[in-house]
Amino acid sequence: MSDASRFLIPARVHRVEESILRSRFITTAAHAPDADGAHAFVQKVREEFPEATHNCWAFVAGPPASTTHIGMSDDGEPGGTAGRPMLTALLHGGVGEIVAVCTRYYGGVKLGTGGLSRAYSGGVKLVLETLPTEEKVERVWAAVTVGYAEVDGLQRLVEELEIVLESEEYGADVLYSLGVPVPVLEALRRRVADLTRGTGRVVTGVDDGTD
Repeated sequence: MSDASRFLIPARVHRVEESILRSRFITTAAHAPDADGAHAFVQKVREEFPEATHNCWAFVAGPPASTTHIGMSDDGEPGGTAGRPMLTALLHGGVGEIVAVCTRYYGGVKLGTGGLSRAYSGGVKLVLETLPTEEKVERVWAAVTVGYAEVDGLQRLVEELEIVLESEEYGADVLYSLGVPVPVLEALRRRVADLTRGTGRVVTGVDDGTD
């Protein structure tokens, strides 16, 4: 998805497993909204598989293909054979805010550097094939004030523009707290001005990025 304000993220933790030349590869993916969240998940998987030979990992803590907040580790495998191939697969996977940990139990047969790279990148590609996803929408929180005569029109506008209604307060006017998708913010301003003949007010504040 090209729009950085709307993109797919993991809906929940997801895991796949495969055996390659007697080595057991378990790849687990999860939502990673930031680097701290990614590292916490890596540690959780390490604790789940403490006897594993390796727990290699990579994360993209931002929109799909963004390299602003990334990380990776070979965790004892030969340099460049695990973390880098995993990260490359994540960056081309079309999913943002994602961390993947590939747990390996060595089976006694060496795969070689090329075989390792294929195994680790393949694990990420395999988990992405069946990963449950949901859309993340970056929103700006807006306080919108209209008169009682414009309430029905504003409510139709909220539905049309896929705006989240947080709360509404009734006083001399009606005050709405709204979660507005970033791409439609200017449209909301224009539409409220048209609806209220310029008397409506839209005051914005940026959300923390969660839905």
